Amino acid sequence: MRLTTKGRFAVTAMIDLALRQNSGPVTLAAISQRQQISLSYLEQLFGKLRRHELVESTRGPGGGYSLGRKASEITVADIIVSVDEPIDATQCGGKENCLGEAGRCMTHELWASLNQRMVEFLDSVTLQKLVDDQLAKGVTVENKPAVKRAISAQPVVKPIRVNAPNSVFALGNAFAKS
Repeated sequence: MRLTTKGRFAVTAMIDLALRQNSGPVTLAAISQRQQISLSYLEQLFGKLRRHELVESTRGPGGGYSLGRKASEITVADIIVSVDEPIDATQCGGKENCLGEAGRCMTHELWASLNQRMVEFLDSVTLQKLVDDQLAKGVTVENKPAVKRAISAQPVVKPIRVNAPNSVFALGNAFAKS
């Protein structure tokens, strides 16, 4: 079995989300920035995670994503399967036609057995366990949502009002009145 970036990124993003679930909805932009995952890729993954009810979305200001179930009720297998990641080490995709019309290959049972063990293992690991592992490693989570910053770090400079003529003609008129 080869776990692609789709499954890897989905699990990573779900851990990030679960770590911050107590601070309200988490934006994909924040996950993207922290985990160095493309925002558009995260949007695709979270669409699939939402359809499988692993996450819920909240729209509007202060919106984002939150877990659809408790972290202790979500397994790694749930996450990987929801993003269409196949958990299959057989050459035939489990169809038992490894050699075409000739039938199964000699190692089909080996790879099918490996598939079963992988599914059992991934089904035994909960999102909560992965979160607890991260916290045990010393990962710190900010308690409040990130402050939105202005586009520019430079202070806004207001224009100075000057009561002076703005053209040669206005200057001439100003002298004519005096």
